[in-house]
Amino acid sequence: MRFAFFPIFFALFAAALPGRAQEAAPDAKAELRAAMNPRAATAEELAQLNALLHKVADDYQRWAYTERRVMRDEKGKLKSDLLLRFDPSKPYPEQWTPLSVNGKAPSERDLRKYREMGERQAPPDFARPVSSDPKNRRRPTLGEALDLPRSSVAAESATHLLFDLALLKFGNERFPPEKFQVLARVRKDGWVLENIAVKLRESFRSKLIVKVKSGEGALDFAQVDPKHPPALVALNGDASASVFFVSIGGAMALHRTELKHVKPYDERFDVQIGTLKAIDF
Repeated sequence: MRFAFFPIFFALFAAALPGRAQEAAPDAKAELRAAMNPRAATAEELAQLNALLHKVADDYQRWAYTERRVMRDEKGKLKSDLLLRFDPSKPYPEQWTPLSVNGKAPSERDLRKYREMGERQAPPDFARPVSSDPKNRRRPTLGEALDLPRSSVAAESATHLLFDLALLKFGNERFPPEKFQVLARVRKDGWVLENIAVKLRESFRSKLIVKVKSGEGALDFAQVDPKHPPALVALNGDASASVFFVSIGGAMALHRTELKHVKPYDERFDVQIGTLKAIDF
């Protein structure tokens, strides 16, 4: 998931989300809060968690949906309100369709923007050499920064498990483990992923000129069709930072409806998203 939100927010805190859709029932959340008692995860729990996250990531690009994105600045003022339709079964230029932009019909410029965005998501030309320039290297996503074998259980209730997902210490400038905490809520019945939450533990400075002061985000999932793994249905996030002592920040809310499981256009070329890189903000 890649969104042109506040650049600092997404560069440092991901992209991977105001009221959060599909949250656990209040009593389940309360039970987990009351049951906070960290323990080591069993080998079986880690194996099930690993399988669950990979299934969700592998199925991520198989959903068509209508998406509403609302972005606000640090004072809560509305910056943009977009309604989009995404269908990965269509050719790349047709996959993203803006339905409304800030309450108005999309302009020709808007339509062109999303056509070009779809074209950029097409598989690379494998005959073209891959650049070795560090500036062109893709940053690891949240999923790729996870160190699942070292994860633990933060809380457990009769119905849910709350995992404290460990983060890689090396090669992970985006989510340093001493600065971020990642929690995953799983319903025991059927092992269904419901939520992944990321929270900044403390402020830190990145690349000297940027100080990240606060930030948190959540990815909400729901089992739209029992035949398939849970799908992302909401993303909420906010962040506050300063650049050269100038404060910036804001909040984003994304909600998806009208989800339909489809065969991706990618699969015509045997392109698979693979690994956990689909899980991101």
